[in-house]
Amino acid sequence: MKKKHHIIFRSALALLLTLFLIGCSDNNDETEEKAYNESNHHSSNEDASQNTNDDNDDDETSSDNSGTDSKTNSEDSASSNKSESTNDETSNEEDEISENNQSDTDSEDNLSNFSSEEIEYARVWNQLGPNPDVEYIDVQHIPEGTLLNPEEDDIDVRYPEDVIQLRGDRIVDGVVTYSSNGDGTVNVYKTPYRWYGGLPRPDDADLDELKKDREEIINNTESVYIDTGNDEEIINLIGKLSIQ
Repeated sequence: MKKKHHIIFRSALALLLTLFLIGCSDNNDETEEKAYNESNHHSSNEDASQNTNDDNDDDETSSDNSGTDSKTNSEDSASSNKSESTNDETSNEEDEISENNQSDTDSEDNLSNFSSEEIEYARVWNQLGPNPDVEYIDVQHIPEGTLLNPEEDDIDVRYPEDVIQLRGDRIVDGVVTYSSNGDGTVNVYKTPYRWYGGLPRPDDADLDELKKDREEIINNTESVYIDTGNDEEIINLIGKLSIQ
């Protein structure tokens, strides 16, 4: 009986020891699992923090790139506007030059429809003619050696060169007698529109004095430079020429 009690005691002790060991093992597993979970949680937080930092870095980089792109676009836009402005100014200058050249060309084309003689007659009258509003201009070619007054062959004073005589149809229009030097200048002879005012020569006129007066006309010509004048005015005068 005593031996049986001893065996039961030993069995109970072994059972308690086994239960104790099992309990310790479970606690260790829970501790290890808790530690493992905490470790994973900490690692997850670090990863999340790292991702957040990376995202912030990416955002900052993106912002920097956006600022750079914006600045570059702004500079490109300013450069483009400047280039367009320069092109517009160049285009305007070219248009203005083209218009001026076209105007000169049109003027030359208008005058090119007339002979150099016609242009000369009109320019001489435009500058020297007593009446610029003349209705028409009679043009006479007087050859060298012609008497100043062909109606007075007893006063032998002659033109020393070929001359041109321009006159209107009225006394008030006046007369211009000249020879061209071919360099833009003319020699002007101060001959009257009509000798003796259109009246017969006086019977008591001194022929020597009359001859002396006409020799002074020949010897005292005036050299005058003829301006080109306004093309429209010149063309208008050309239309009034009556060339003999």
